[in-house]
Amino acid sequence: MAKKNYKALLKDISTLVFDVDGVLTDSSILVTSDGEMLRKMNTRDGFALKVAVDAGLNVCIISGGSNDGVRKRLEGLGLKDIILGAHDKIKNLKKLMLELGVDKNEIMYMGDDIPDIPAMSLVGLPCCPQDAAPEVKATAQYISHINGGHGAARDIIEQILKIQGHWLKGFEANYY
Repeated sequence: MAKKNYKALLKDISTLVFDVDGVLTDSSILVTSDGEMLRKMNTRDGFALKVAVDAGLNVCIISGGSNDGVRKRLEGLGLKDIILGAHDKIKNLKKLMLELGVDKNEIMYMGDDIPDIPAMSLVGLPCCPQDAAPEVKATAQYISHINGGHGAARDIIEQILKIQGHWLKGFEANYY
């Protein structure tokens, strides 16, 4: 089946949904001697998430992992819809869609592994990082040229916000 040109879909996106491990991180987990699991997140992804929130987009997280540090980081960027420990991602996505009142064609979902496929199959713009599982790449409408945890989230956020005229809108007045 031929895939649509994903760029035509960007203008209608109002809701961004991201997995964490493998999308906002590089899939690595550092385990301390106390058993604490640490993740490394990309600051450029963080900046783009914040710009998207400030532009008025719904920015949501649905992740099977659960880590207080991840939650604090994302809350610090202004995200409100953060679902961690979500093993049934499609159930959580459907709940979010109802709560936010958005149609599937307004949603971009970026995932990287098998548990993301059902949710990706439900949205208008399924995306993944360059290093996603082959089955996920087969599901994705857009495959970033960047690996997870190295700016893949920023890549798609920047494209959406540029098409919609929101990328760095008013940024100069606020930050320079």
